[in-house]
Amino acid sequence: MRPALVPGDWLLVRRGAAVHPGDLVVARLPGDPDRLIVKRAQWHGADGWWLESDNQRAGGRRDSWDFGPVNEIVGRVVLRYWPLLRRR
Repeated sequence: MRPALVPGDWLLVRRGAAVHPGDLVVARLPGDPDRLIVKRAQWHGADGWWLESDNQRAGGRRDSWDFGPVNEIVGRVVLRYWPLLRRR
């Protein structure tokens, strides 16, 4: 999710919060519901939210272009912060 997020960032997520286009959200990965993903909500359609990565050219990127609309939104990211000691 660069440039919005970088490895090591911590997130405060409001579970069940209303989601609007442009929000960062935490969702369950379709096909692997035990795995959580962080993506940007683009629009809501009849089948669920269309989620996209901020960097469409990133290697290994997976978003709604790969798995379609997502129904299982866990929550909306309300705050990003850094740990006191960030690994380099």
